[in-house]
Amino acid sequence: MKIKLDHINLTVADIQSSVDWYAKIFGFRLVEKGVGSYGQNWAIIASNDCMIAMNEYKDKSPADHEPETAFHRMYHFGVRVSDLKEWEKIVRQNKLELYYGGVISYPFSRSWYIHDPSGHEIDVSYTDGPELRFPKDYPG
Repeated sequence: MKIKLDHINLTVADIQSSVDWYAKIFGFRLVEKGVGSYGQNWAIIASNDCMIAMNEYKDKSPADHEPETAFHRMYHFGVRVSDLKEWEKIVRQNKLELYYGGVISYPFSRSWYIHDPSGHEIDVSYTDGPELRFPKDYPG
């Protein structure tokens, strides 16, 4: 059996600005939306078979402003891009702020850490091959 991540679910400050941002930066498109049982707006966006579910809570603090020791939370989620030149163009055109000093080089990939409009951290990674592969003898 193969397992793959189906979706993540985020709370966001503003559904429309989040939907627009993920469309502009990653090409996600709105596939479903509605109002939840507690009156909050929700939306599901998708890119191919990757989905992000969002629930709007305007009164919550941004994800990147909460003290890390105050509660359990998602540290970040990762997306992998397949076109390095296109991704670098998106970073430049949108003047995306890169955290941790810019592009981070790992043994088998590179990462750009950015934040969405609600402060969620995203690890955007790129590897030269069609998929990330670790050598069998790699000690990690």
